[in-house]
Amino acid sequence: MQSGIDREQLDPDTRIADDLFGHVNGHWLAQTSIPADRATAGAFVTLFDEAEANVRTIIESALADPGGDEDRARIGALYASFMDADRIEQLGATPLEADLAAVGGIEDVETLVTTLGSLERSGVGGAFGMYVAPDEGNPERYIVTLVQGGLGLPDESYYREDHFAEAREAYRTHVAAMLDLAGVDDAGTRADRVFALEADIAASHWDRVACRDAQKTYNLLDREQLDAVTPTFRWQDWLRAAGVDDAVLGEVVVAQPSYLEGFDALLTADRLEAWRDWLRWQLVHAAAPYLSAALVEENFDFYGRTLSGTAELRERWKRGVGFVESAVGEAVGKIYVAEHFPAASKARMDALIDKLTVAYRESIVALDWMSEETKRARLGEAGAVHAEGRASGDAGGTTPRWWSIRPTWSATCGGRWRSTWSTSWPSWASRSTATSGT
Repeated sequence: MQSGIDREQLDPDTRIADDLFGHVNGHWLAQTSIPADRATAGAFVTLFDEAEANVRTIIESALADPGGDEDRARIGALYASFMDADRIEQLGATPLEADLAAVGGIEDVETLVTTLGSLERSGVGGAFGMYVAPDEGNPERYIVTLVQGGLGLPDESYYREDHFAEAREAYRTHVAAMLDLAGVDDAGTRADRVFALEADIAASHWDRVACRDAQKTYNLLDREQLDAVTPTFRWQDWLRAAGVDDAVLGEVVVAQPSYLEGFDALLTADRLEAWRDWLRWQLVHAAAPYLSAALVEENFDFYGRTLSGTAELRERWKRGVGFVESAVGEAVGKIYVAEHFPAASKARMDALIDKLTVAYRESIVALDWMSEETKRARLGEAGAVHAEGRASGDAGGTTPRWWSIRPTWSATCGGRWRSTWSTSWPSWASRSTATSGT
């Protein structure tokens, strides 16, 4: 069998004993440059770019000829709307007016909770994140996991450590600029309140080390226990406003219980003004990629250039492809699989999975420290992975499993979340990109 290691890429001038990383990656590092619209480079980025170009062809084909197919028509219409920059400039920040008015109407903690729920449904991030994944304590089922959120900076350390002071000041300036561009008055004062509230939220966040602890972050609670953690935050009101069935939170995994306690303690009448400004900021930030060029550029200047070191904003067609994928990704995925995952590719993957399964089995059987009972259990798991791997590549109509997304530990420990529950593109995105009535 031919080795998968390309020895031509190894650096013979660097001894393995001195620098293994340099020996393996030296040539690649010397020859590779990071594209101006990227913060990283690598094999997976290259694969992503190739797939993105393929998806663009699919989208533009759907736009040119829907062929009477509802999914293709929706794909094409979404892309055309996003690419209509003239219409988007004409609308400015007006698509936000209804939601900003709703935020301004918050009068008490109860309406704060329901507004958080309704905006979550629209794709605006809240003070916590939610996702559905296999239950780590009982992998035979899926369960909802609640994680900390609510921060505009990458994690809690940015709000307290001295070497992030410059980033904190840049963030305050950015929030004020965004609110001003959205037509919100007294933007500087409101930005100060937003940052102060986020600093209080961050004080209850777990740090990155704690978020890596699989045992500490697995806290299985039933609904009664969840309600006890947040006596002020009424989950039933939030669920109703978000359009989520009450049974969804019948039993949940709470990754950081003390965070929810800290968040609940901030839901007080004297902080309502700060919460209203924070929600205004959340709304403007979430909508920024779909609005006027000034908002898009300011959003990229901070999150792209300042925080990530990315020099250039991605071309509009690339952002348009991302928008369509985020809104109707499964519809795009079905077409992608049909066009780019032929039977020959499936056969190659099946052969690879077969060989991997054999290797796993041989490795397990050869372990002298593992009991026979445990070996039988592990061999059964290997068989299940084998069967699932083969089934997941089926191009017969359903989206393959590798299109599914589950947050990593860094996402579950960070500040920004996108709605898990929204099944359509955000309301303000549809308002800002709608081309009808021009």
